[in-house]
Amino acid sequence: MSDLESYKVRTKEWFEELRNQICASFEAIEKEAAGPLSDRPAGRFDRTPWDREDQADGSHGGGGVMSIMRGGRVFEKVGVNVSTVHGTFTPEFAKNIPGADQDPRFFATGISLVAHMNNPKVPAVHMNTRFIATTKHWFGGGADLNAALPVKKDTSDFHKAFKAACDAHNPDYYPKFKKWCDDYFYIKHRKRARGEGGIFYDQHNTGTWEDDFAFTQDIGKTFNSIYPELVRRHMNEEWTTEEREELLKYRGYYAEFNLVYDRGTTFGLKTNGNVEAILMSLPPEAKWP
Repeated sequence: MSDLESYKVRTKEWFEELRNQICASFEAIEKEAAGPLSDRPAGRFDRTPWDREDQADGSHGGGGVMSIMRGGRVFEKVGVNVSTVHGTFTPEFAKNIPGADQDPRFFATGISLVAHMNNPKVPAVHMNTRFIATTKHWFGGGADLNAALPVKKDTSDFHKAFKAACDAHNPDYYPKFKKWCDDYFYIKHRKRARGEGGIFYDQHNTGTWEDDFAFTQDIGKTFNSIYPELVRRHMNEEWTTEEREELLKYRGYYAEFNLVYDRGTTFGLKTNGNVEAILMSLPPEAKWP
């Protein structure tokens, strides 16, 4: 097995293992919840495998598994999806992908998570990490907090956790990736940030694959440590009708970003991915001013 083929197997297996860990964490939260809506059954994930359509050359294009929880005590809608796909970029799209101009064939594997909460005092969140290979290969991803009603300590602790993860690998990572996140998750037509930020990185290849893989693993582990802590801080608090209205309006902005600017949405649709999995990030209910 070549190094690249080994990388593909190892990253795929890690993203699936991280999915399992996060789903277990979120189901544990559902069981613990004792505040509003605790009379509901504890939410659980439903897993739905999907296959990508066969390609023009007759080859199978891979697929993935959607893990979705709806209508829980704490999580109104959360998806933790993994996919591993391969195929050939269209000539037009290949121009935008590093290395694809030389050979349009690609491989991509990753995990993508979006959580929308019942309680407006519990922040929504987004996280994804991925490994992509053309004639070049790299990692990408990050995590960002999206609170309708921001709490300074939550935001601070979220950033501190990811700064520590970054600093353990390279002290230059956090300021670079934080700014990248701030710039990327900006809703230009609203002239506002999507949320409280976090980190975002792409085309990450330092020349030492093992180090880059370890960094990407640590981002996933850090997420599964800090975010459940933030959820537990607020999940049993009461909320008002007015606070719920603020949540629904905020979700409208969130949906606008994902449909207009998000690269992951574009990548998935341009590569004939599973539409339901790609649009999993959209909130179950939202309002616009």
